[in-house]
Amino acid sequence: MVKRKVSFIFLLVLILVVGAIPVSASGFTRTLKYADKGEDVARLQKALYELGYYNFHIDGIYGKITERAVINFQIDQGIRIDGIAGPETHGTLFGNPTASTATTMSSNYTADDVFWLARIIEAEAGGEPYQGKVAVGNVVLNRVNSKEFPNTIYGVIFEYYGNIPQFSPVADGTIYNTPSQESINAAKDALNGARPVGNATYFFNPSKAAGAWIVQNKSYVASIGGHVFYQ
Repeated sequence: MVKRKVSFIFLLVLILVVGAIPVSASGFTRTLKYADKGEDVARLQKALYELGYYNFHIDGIYGKITERAVINFQIDQGIRIDGIAGPETHGTLFGNPTASTATTMSSNYTADDVFWLARIIEAEAGGEPYQGKVAVGNVVLNRVNSKEFPNTIYGVIFEYYGNIPQFSPVADGTIYNTPSQESINAAKDALNGARPVGNATYFFNPSKAAGAWIVQNKSYVASIGGHVFYQ
């Protein structure tokens, strides 16, 4: 009898404690930040993945990739940029997910866009991991959307600075190689909004080039495979 009373009291206290946790309309229960773990982190990753900001395993671990995805989302939404998923980020992400600019390109590309984006991905990142391939596509599309570069994929790829092409495959002719299916898939993912390197507009391979101007004038974003990415 005593044991039953103790169990009942414990259950009652548990219900009161759980009921006291504030839950917003967006499902927010706690501020999520680097090194956090749990189902709520997985839910955050899934939402970011669906909008094209997170392109990795949904593992419920708030690591650097998740943090970067949150930052990119915050940048695009014009909210506080801190890499922390608090009430404002949750409310924006779950309350109005269609507002994200990452989804705007999904229906605005042509077969020609896929063709040329896949070619530059194959030429620049044929030996890179899949995420690295998507990242190159991400950079090209960021340039298309920037006022500092041409406004088409073809124009970005074949842009010259003086007499030097912006992309070395244009100079050595590898831009004309046939892309693999993986590069084609990566191009489609990038065109559909996948952004593993956020707003990066530059990348290089440190083992092949110094990239001094980029390092000195741009901000580091991420390293994927043999490439480093800057914005």
